[in-house]
Amino acid sequence: MRMRPTLSWTPAADLPPGTTDLDPVVRALSTGGVLVLSGAGISTESGIPDYRGKGGSLSRHTPMTYQDFTGSVHARRRYWARSHLGWRTFGRALPNAGHRAVAAYTRHAHVSGVITQNVDGLHQAAGSEDVVELHGSLDRVVCLSCGAFSPRRELARRLEAENPGFDPVAAGINPDGDADLTDAQVGDFRIVPCAHCGGVLKPDVVFFGEAVPPQRVEHCRRLVREASSLLVLGSSLTVMSGLRFVRQAHQEGKPVLIVNQDPTRGDPLALTRVALPLGPALTTVAHRLGIPVGGGSAG
Repeated sequence: MRMRPTLSWTPAADLPPGTTDLDPVVRALSTGGVLVLSGAGISTESGIPDYRGKGGSLSRHTPMTYQDFTGSVHARRRYWARSHLGWRTFGRALPNAGHRAVAAYTRHAHVSGVITQNVDGLHQAAGSEDVVELHGSLDRVVCLSCGAFSPRRELARRLEAENPGFDPVAAGINPDGDADLTDAQVGDFRIVPCAHCGGVLKPDVVFFGEAVPPQRVEHCRRLVREASSLLVLGSSLTVMSGLRFVRQAHQEGKPVLIVNQDPTRGDPLALTRVALPLGPALTTVAHRLGIPVGGGSAG
């Protein structure tokens, strides 16, 4: 069953306020077994905007839905033109201090696993292993007819060959790697079919209105069951794909801790919400745990 897209959420007036106290996060990580659930907010310091924070992309951009993509050739042309351009910028993003801190927690056995709602691959680039990509990855492309997977860079080469000189100036880049282009800028952009069967190609990501594969959901539920607590980083938890794991942890009596500058849909179920920028906050926590955080140019 496909989910109805949920693009917005209005915080209740009686939500508990955020705090700047990192002690609960330090205590949870010091005991180990913490499962991390990350959202778009952890990648903003790498230059990738989030959906719903201040200046988030939803204020100017409606993400592609599964129904539109599969039902309209025009929608697919528009998507691939915008995504092809956005891929160039998106692919140059580097892990920031938040990603590096999570990788350091994992290396020192404070974190038992990472589930990310992001499709940017930055957790892995920072050194985290066995990351569950809840919504897939822009690095891969899948054929909707034969199911064949192929690298995104291979598709990029094919699209460049079909569209020489395509280089419009985008108004912005979105968390899904989609560039903001007008219909005039998209023009007569040419898309390409599956090289194996001629079918429709789709990025291996979960679009709005599309269900996360059931086996992936069950894998994540098992990680929640095995964890001592759940640490949510940079997610508004607006969509059920992430919120369900917060609800599961709460129902199982496991502490839920959130680091997010804005209120989230999971705040009523959380032990605390720390309203601090992720990179500096997670780096501070690492220092208090006595573990080094690797360097890098982003964040």
